[in-house]
Amino acid sequence: MDENKRTALVLGATGGIGGAVAEALLAHGWAVHGMARDPARAAARAQDGLSRTRWVKGDAMDKGDVVRAAQGAQVIVHAVNPPGYRDWDKLVLPMIDNTIAAAQAAGGARIVLPGTIYNFDPATTPVLRETSPQQPRSRKGAIRKELEARLEQAAMAGDAPALIVRAGDFFGPHVRASWFAQAMVTPGKPLNRLTVLNRGVGHAWAYLPDLAQTFARLLDAPERLRAFERVQFDGFWDPDGTWMPEAVAVALGGARLPERAFPWWLMRLAAPFGGFPREAVDILPVWRHPVRLDNGRLVGILGAEPRTPIVDAVRATLQDLGCLPEARMTASPIPA
Repeated sequence: MDENKRTALVLGATGGIGGAVAEALLAHGWAVHGMARDPARAAARAQDGLSRTRWVKGDAMDKGDVVRAAQGAQVIVHAVNPPGYRDWDKLVLPMIDNTIAAAQAAGGARIVLPGTIYNFDPATTPVLRETSPQQPRSRKGAIRKELEARLEQAAMAGDAPALIVRAGDFFGPHVRASWFAQAMVTPGKPLNRLTVLNRGVGHAWAYLPDLAQTFARLLDAPERLRAFERVQFDGFWDPDGTWMPEAVAVALGGARLPERAFPWWLMRLAAPFGGFPREAVDILPVWRHPVRLDNGRLVGILGAEPRTPIVDAVRATLQDLGCLPEARMTASPIPA
């Protein structure tokens, strides 16, 4: 491990959220170790901001691998998820148990978790606070509730402190596994039509570079964090499903694009056969009910939430996805 530097092990550093947090930690002076099944491939594919990551070989499903990789780390970022929204029941809890064991073996490293809103009943929780009761209505939600309970138990027992930062749906550069990139737009093609997932319903979005900065700033102030800390990231709130499409239009420099509704009806028809449709339908309520995140505790710690103007955030995302036309006019921004 790097001497004279704070060290963080990032599980899932090859993914969107893990890579963004790793990049932010590097920028804040941390030594970052990323665990990957193929370290050479991970290093070759790493973005510029991750060039100083030290890659170690391992699998998050192998307890010994995680324990070895975490030796000397003060922080373990648990940003690993089952690919393609599949096999949550088989993978999610064993992976967090391995991370908890590794944090204990490292002498009480703080576990950092990107949280979701799946733990809650969207129909009865229009505003989420860190104290809101977790009453999940989906399989994923029940698993995430148990995951957080295990983190809280370990933290309260003095084995490993934990920090959960809960946010809405991610979007941003280098984020491919997201509803924005996989459903709203088609990567690699200039936009001429937009798919809308939540027409008439409020929805919370999290611009990943801002969220990653939030993680880094919180970890820069460990003295302000409780042993088990749960904060929430407000991000960009689209109150009725029209503000995000408007931000896309302004980023493109033109009028609103033609829109079509996401085929939830097709997902329902295909859900009994498993795969992505079943997993998508499982969390459909988060698109059918508005759920906003109260960031009061986060602002109390940091003073302010990192926030890029929404049009700039959307433009950077579309550019990275290859969705911007060659020429683009300028236009006035929508409300922040």
